[in-house]
Amino acid sequence: MKKKLNDNLTLHYTNNFPKKLKSSSNKKYLVTIGIGGNIGNTKKIFDKLLLSLKSNKKFSILRTSPLLTNPPFGFLEQNDFLNGIIALKTNLSPNEFLKIMQRLEKRYGRKRSFQDAPRTLDIDIIFFDNKKINTKKLIVPHKDWANRESVIIPLKYMMNI
Repeated sequence: MKKKLNDNLTLHYTNNFPKKLKSSSNKKYLVTIGIGGNIGNTKKIFDKLLLSLKSNKKFSILRTSPLLTNPPFGFLEQNDFLNGIIALKTNLSPNEFLKIMQRLEKRYGRKRSFQDAPRTLDIDIIFFDNKKINTKKLIVPHKDWANRESVIIPLKYMMNI
């Protein structure tokens, strides 16, 4: 099912997005990740990612957002992106979590060529519990998240499921 928000933005509802999987977990940290991509079958990649996360005992998936088709920013000569949000819990430290997310990006074909380049899968850590982190490798909350439709819209709709 699709819901057109305007000429540039469309929400997509699939079997896995949005979905409420668990209402609680005994893991320590609540983490919100943004997922995005615009190369290949992005919905299929997102489904595989969700399956990878669900089958990993280090994570408890709480819920997912609907997916949002939206135009690229930065480098504009590329296809629209599909974006979504996943809320999960983990006991991993922020840096351990980041390493696993980067491995998953790579597993699903992510190549880092230049900033805002087209990609199969991008995983951004939007929030990591209530932590504020500003290192060379990791900035949390994610830089400029509050000004990105690709984050705010799926987040808003996820909170309502």
